Amino acid sequence: MCYYAMTHYKPHFACVPCRVSFKRHPSGDREQPCPNCGRALVCAGHDFAPPPRRDTAAWGAVAAVLGAGLRYEGLEPCGCGKLPRFRPRRRSEVRARLAVAARTGVPVAEALARRDPATPEAD
Repeated sequence: MCYYAMTHYKPHFACVPCRVSFKRHPSGDREQPCPNCGRALVCAGHDFAPPPRRDTAAWGAVAAVLGAGLRYEGLEPCGCGKLPRFRPRRRSEVRARLAVAARTGVPVAEALARRDPATPEAD
C-alpha cells in the first residue's frame, strides 16, 4: 500500500539563506515566500530532514543538492520505498561528487545522487 497515496502529506520547503524549513501544502504555480526574508522557498521533498540552523556546513550541502534540482524523496515518489535516496550531508561529500562530475562529464545532479561518487548506481 502506498504511504503517500491515502493522505496528502505536506512536503518540506526550505530557505537556504535563512537556514529554515517549513512543511506546507504545494500552492501550484505560485511561489511560497519565506516568512523571514521574503525570498521564494524551495521544495525539498517529503523526506527532508533539515540540519540544525547553526550547522552552516550541512546547509551548504543542502544548498548544493537543492541547487542541482534534486529533492529529498524516498525510493518511490509515492512513498512505497522505506529508505530515502542518498543525498550528501557534508561539504566533503559534495566536493568529492563535484570533482567526479567535472572529471568524467557526468551531470552534477546525477553525481550528487550517487552513494559512491565513482560508480554509477543502478535504479
